[in-house]
Amino acid sequence: MSPTAPRIGERLREERIRRGVTVRGLAREIGVSASLISQIETEKSSPSVSTLYAITTALGISIEELFNGREPARPVEATRPDPGGIHRRIGPVVRPGEREVLTLESGVTWELLGRLPGTHVDFLLITYQPGGTSSSSGLLMRHSGTEYGHVLSGELVLTLGFERHRLTPGDSVSFESTTPHRYHNDGPVPAVGVWFVLERSAD
Repeated sequence: MSPTAPRIGERLREERIRRGVTVRGLAREIGVSASLISQIETEKSSPSVSTLYAITTALGISIEELFNGREPARPVEATRPDPGGIHRRIGPVVRPGEREVLTLESGVTWELLGRLPGTHVDFLLITYQPGGTSSSSGLLMRHSGTEYGHVLSGELVLTLGFERHRLTPGDSVSFESTTPHRYHNDGPVPAVGVWFVLERSAD
């Protein structure tokens, strides 16, 4: 079984409409073009990490909510519906072929490693391809929550505030995500790590 890919554009569009926000209004709020929002919603373009966080913050939803919550083909006993009626995996084991995957702009991939109902936690295997970056504009991003990361292979450059850190295999980071930051892989091989982001609840 190959990893499943949530239709995040469709999910973002549903939430935008539900909240009565226009494409132009959302674009104006986060500082991008209306055409980019439309392309993301119709799956014609993938957002960068920074744009995705900006959209979800503006709409008041968590990154975890973008993962579609589909149950795998074979039954899993440890699942239960969340208040919205979507089945969330409780675990305890998520096989590689069962992971949901978000493919973002600029060579960045997130694979969901697990989740619990009613939580706002992103437990992710992240991959930055050579040249991959969290912000294609080069600007630093900020979002709610606390971020923990551990690099497994490759190298990743973290710009955190006014400081720049080169992360190599075995290095770990932790910081408040409201601190302006950006990730970039300027090496010749993919950078892979496990990231854990505790988001602030939209409630």
